[in-house]
Amino acid sequence: MNTNVNGALTEAPALEGWDHVLSGKVRELYVPHGSTLAEAHEVLVVATDRISAFDYSLTPGIPDKGRILTAMSLLWFDHLKGVTDNHVKSAVDVPDAVRGRALRCEALDMVPLECVVRGYLTGSGLADYLRDGAVGGHVLPEGLVDGSRLPSPLFTPSTKAEQGEHDENITVHEARARLGKDLVDELEERTVSVYRAAEHFARERGIILADTKLEFGHSRHTDNIVLGDEVLTPDSSRFWAADQYEPGRAQASFDKQFVRDWLTNESGWNKNTQVAPPVLPASIVEATREKYIEAYERLSGEKF
Repeated sequence: MNTNVNGALTEAPALEGWDHVLSGKVRELYVPHGSTLAEAHEVLVVATDRISAFDYSLTPGIPDKGRILTAMSLLWFDHLKGVTDNHVKSAVDVPDAVRGRALRCEALDMVPLECVVRGYLTGSGLADYLRDGAVGGHVLPEGLVDGSRLPSPLFTPSTKAEQGEHDENITVHEARARLGKDLVDELEERTVSVYRAAEHFARERGIILADTKLEFGHSRHTDNIVLGDEVLTPDSSRFWAADQYEPGRAQASFDKQFVRDWLTNESGWNKNTQVAPPVLPASIVEATREKYIEAYERLSGEKF
């Protein structure tokens, strides 16, 4: 199995009975031996310890990150099963070599849309608001600042880019033009419903869920819309400490914004160039691991 010198799993391991078919920014996708992705009825999703920022895969990996993401996704999939169907079949019936970081899942035909929902104004949404007074086509009140709670959760989709390319924020109207009104309206309803349920759950545990990104696909058995990929992890969401929340500034977070901030403010790297980002210092790696673990422990009430 390929690991970094710090013990992090960063490459796709060979797994008996499974064929590796696709690498994402963090996850590796497998199908049963002899199948193709187009015909498979199930897939094995393995979360590595890679971490990405600004569409770059960073080095080294973050030890245990894949296990944390998998445990957190399972927590959320279970909590949300009354809100929307999901693709998980088993976290137990998986190869021993990737137990704890692998999910056996229903194969889906994924919708080519990042379903982003924002409950608070920050990140690229804040940049759009400062430029246009709107986010994802939603016109917002004047006077909002970084970290402002929005009047209601906003569905602000983006394109799903190929690895190495940039996702593009689009309006709901543009998403409907690309994929059809009925499909996008269903995705919006499901995405906002997931956010409302998760935001309440997290707030009770001292975490503000500022925003998150979800992915959905069509079941190959029923053609129903099913929640796939990961869900509500520090890789795909912004988690803020509720007891330190203060609009108008950057918030204390339990997600990879910590890595983005180091790259932007401390590393000396210019993200607008084609130069790859620097290697993460050991202190940043360890602090990131601790933030991910704290997020999981706060939400689950269990030790990692």
